[in-house]
Amino acid sequence: MLEDQASGALWQRGLTVAAHARAGLDSARPVAPTTPAAKSAAPAAGPRRWLRRLRNLVLLLPFLLAAGVALWIWAALGFSYSSGDRAGYVQKFSRKGWLCKTWEGELAMVSLPGAPPEIFAFTVRDPAVAAAVNEQLGERVTLTYEQHLGLPSCLGETEHFVTGVRRVQP
Repeated sequence: MLEDQASGALWQRGLTVAAHARAGLDSARPVAPTTPAAKSAAPAAGPRRWLRRLRNLVLLLPFLLAAGVALWIWAALGFSYSSGDRAGYVQKFSRKGWLCKTWEGELAMVSLPGAPPEIFAFTVRDPAVAAAVNEQLGERVTLTYEQHLGLPSCLGETEHFVTGVRRVQP
């Protein structure tokens, strides 16, 4: 009779007496459920693991984003799209910016006398070059520049970064 009661209690839990006997367990201690229905009824650790992974991703995402932006800026500053010289008159040169101050200027390039000048906007990052450009205001100069695409505006309002300046003799 006791065997039948123990067998009935185990059967309700999805276990059999034979499974207990094979495992060498006492009939008072049940074995973990082995049927698919019994497994799904057991509390799963999956949702907690998923939440931990989501939390780790949310904590890691800002660092990955900052590293990606830093890598992009490094690549954009390291490789120039084009480089060359422009000749004309520096007509405007000032230090601008809310947070990041950069030297911004305009070079008026005149191709023919009486023709309207073409304006070449440029940025200077090096203070020594900025001082040299500032000394040549209003005179005919040649600016050596490099063009860097895809940079944030904090590094300069234009894509053209002046790396050198020479005075042109009339």
